[in-house]
Amino acid sequence: MKEKSLLKKITGSREALLVVILILLFAVVTALSPSFLTPKSLMEVLKNNSVTIIMALGMLCVMLVGGIDISIMSTAALSGMTIGMLLKYEKISSTLLAFVIAIAIGTLCGALIGLIISRADVPPIIATMGFMYIYRAMAYLVSNGGEWAGAATLGNYKDFANKSFLGVNSILWIMVVCYLFFFIFMKWTRTGRKIYAVGSNPNAAEVSGINVKNIKLMVYTMMGFLAGLGGAVHVAVYASAMPDLQQGGEMNVIAACVIGGVSMSGGRGTVLGALLGALILATITRALPLIGVSALWQNMIKGVLILVVVVVNVVLQRIADNNALKGREM
Repeated sequence: MKEKSLLKKITGSREALLVVILILLFAVVTALSPSFLTPKSLMEVLKNNSVTIIMALGMLCVMLVGGIDISIMSTAALSGMTIGMLLKYEKISSTLLAFVIAIAIGTLCGALIGLIISRADVPPIIATMGFMYIYRAMAYLVSNGGEWAGAATLGNYKDFANKSFLGVNSILWIMVVCYLFFFIFMKWTRTGRKIYAVGSNPNAAEVSGINVKNIKLMVYTMMGFLAGLGGAVHVAVYASAMPDLQQGGEMNVIAACVIGGVSMSGGRGTVLGALLGALILATITRALPLIGVSALWQNMIKGVLILVVVVVNVVLQRIADNNALKGREM
């Protein structure tokens, strides 16, 4: 009976299922490569995947209202490239100011996308595809046609990713603050509940007095904010700014959310799920080179593993839904 009760608890929570999957992944990878489960290695995993982990929060909000944003890495590139060139040519020297500028650019880019989608009623995939090319082209324009800012030209900014506060790396602090804020925002604020309402049934949300257009504008603006932050973080972690920064990385952010149980049709998903999905993806990405998988096979194996995780998650969620239905019938 105890075993059945435990199984029911595990299958009754999507996040619990993801935790089990993550633990199993850790166990398998550690068995194949013991060096994986060390503080230094785990910190490297978090730092190297920090952009995806941070941006998964914004994509969560966008997907909750039934949207999508494939322009995020172009926004990050424009933001990161701008501060990289400003630092390179000594227009600014403050790390805080660089972060503020990157975030401001990202927020403006996200707000513009939000306006086009919410006011002009352009489908999100079309609008964000257009802006993906526009913002990437602007990143190349900012770079003077292909220049890049290396560690030697970034001044003190390049040291940010190696600094610690209270014994915790600064990049990890950024992730912690972001997730704490969004956890509280989505779970305990009226605006957070409105996001879920719009995604579940936009017509009913409109009838109940929720301004659906403003909610859509807000989530894309938030996505832009986090994309700008992600661009600044990338430049700090890799000590370089290039116009092709994180090209193609938007698929990792979307995959992290899907793995985490965020519904593509809207209305379903959690902050914890997005975090666990991003961590599972980060673990897979780190594990493949560690166990000696060649670069040629890494993307294919990663794709297969992502599909397996998603399928397992969906199947177990159906079991959970059936258990819940039986419980109500009794």
